[in-house]
Amino acid sequence: MIDQISFWKGKKVFITGHTGFKGSWLCMLLNQLGSTLAGYSLPPEKNSLFEIVDLKKKIKNNYYFDIRNFKILKKKIELFKPDIIFHLAAQSLVIDSYLKPFDTFEINSLGSLNLMEVVKNLNYKGALIVVTTDKVYKIKKNSKSKLNENDELGVTDPYGSSKVCSEIITSSYSKSFLSSKNYFKVAIARSGNVIGGGDFSINRIIPDFYAAQKLKKKLTIRNPDHVRPWQFVLEPLIGYINLAEKIYLNKINSQDKLAWNFGPSYTDCIPVSKLIKILLNKSQVKPEIIIQKKKHSIFNETKFLILDSSKSKKFLGWNNIYNVNTTINKIIEWYESPIAEKNKICNKQIFEYLGMINNKSN
Repeated sequence: MIDQISFWKGKKVFITGHTGFKGSWLCMLLNQLGSTLAGYSLPPEKNSLFEIVDLKKKIKNNYYFDIRNFKILKKKIELFKPDIIFHLAAQSLVIDSYLKPFDTFEINSLGSLNLMEVVKNLNYKGALIVVTTDKVYKIKKNSKSKLNENDELGVTDPYGSSKVCSEIITSSYSKSFLSSKNYFKVAIARSGNVIGGGDFSINRIIPDFYAAQKLKKKLTIRNPDHVRPWQFVLEPLIGYINLAEKIYLNKINSQDKLAWNFGPSYTDCIPVSKLIKILLNKSQVKPEIIIQKKKHSIFNETKFLILDSSKSKKFLGWNNIYNVNTTINKIIEWYESPIAEKNKICNKQIFEYLGMINNKSN
């Protein structure tokens, strides 16, 4: 797995989308590993995870700008001179992509284009991880097959389609401009339905569960039978940093292996209804659940989605640590603790997770 201290300590890491849910967890993880961080994102939302754990104090440079602003993005990256870049900045909600398709395509496509254009001209060694989604795959009707990196990409909802655009841009720049240089190496990371403490996005199952209780509202479940690859937030993040380390050290040829899946074990890919049942059984929070009646919807969501992560396991030594029950326990620990304890719990969960990785690799 990752050589946590010797590689990451002192590495200069630039993260786009660092004020978001996954971005905040990535900042906390890399801060524990001793990296020097710079973040480029829109300002954090009020009462976000970024603000709750006061991440601003742990990041050397916080740049609050739009990823679509090429000139500023270029200036900040060249000024910081990062060893590693993680690209997480995105409009990442499926339903929002239906409501604001133009913004979704512009942010997710133009943002990646701007970043690739900057990286193309960096004349020193480095690694870039472009984070996309499991929604990029073309889904065959009624198929229950696991999706691997060689499967066809497809046109889905505006969010998934915008991420396909991002991957095409990344692949084109990698092959056209970076393949002949010994400078920045690029890889694409795809992960499943990432859940964990500190996510407050609307129309995501865990945040909606706790919001319903807080606001004394009923929780409406749209698609109880839809199967998703649920995974604790640290699972894919460890995959991302492991991938970055390997391509930085030239232990993997990212030209041959550009895209990588990071998903949970098959047994942890369960229906929405089962996830809610586990949460209700374990949690002190008991919102009233309403199952939405079947009706025509503009939201064309895939019913069955499971990732095949065998390539990451074989070539990166990456493995799942937590099952879905443990993941729910970690989520409950975070959401159902006092606000003053949130920062301590995040650091504790990262420390425990890194310890389990070390024990598993020894």
